[in-house]
Amino acid sequence: MSPAPTRFRDPRSTKYDFTDSVLVRCPRCTRIAHVEVQRTAEQGPSARLFAPRRLVCRACGLSRTWQGRSIEFSGGSHMQARDPYFRLPLWLQVETRHGGLWAYSLEQLELLRQFVGASLRERAPWYDTGQKMTYVARLPAWVKSAKNRDEVLSAIERLRALVVTAG
Repeated sequence: MSPAPTRFRDPRSTKYDFTDSVLVRCPRCTRIAHVEVQRTAEQGPSARLFAPRRLVCRACGLSRTWQGRSIEFSGGSHMQARDPYFRLPLWLQVETRHGGLWAYSLEQLELLRQFVGASLRERAPWYDTGQKMTYVARLPAWVKSAKNRDEVLSAIERLRALVVTAG
């Protein structure tokens, strides 16, 4: 008897949900640094998205603040991924034979691992919230393909190891 399929239910996350804490490459020492949101009294999705950010590198002590009015998200999977605020290269990115795989944080990487590793994937119904294109729905077809599952999971483990060896 075959084992029960691993189930994944889409939590309706978007790329904006993972921007509160982003792991980047420090521009001074090229080691791991964090871009984190500075909490303000304002609430709401747009207030959180454009809230001031702080770049902190524990290795060299670099500290910068972002209080801009515009952000820019990285393009396709064949470009180097960058954080939307300071435009620094992401720490969690690796190249595969199909394209680049990246994540802003370990939380996003874990969601990606659960999605790719699942043999049964359930999408969120679009009629509940009106939100059709969630983070997992926007993933490239090669990431979603079952034939690439082992390769993508291997790349995810390499990314996870980058954080362990850096810390």
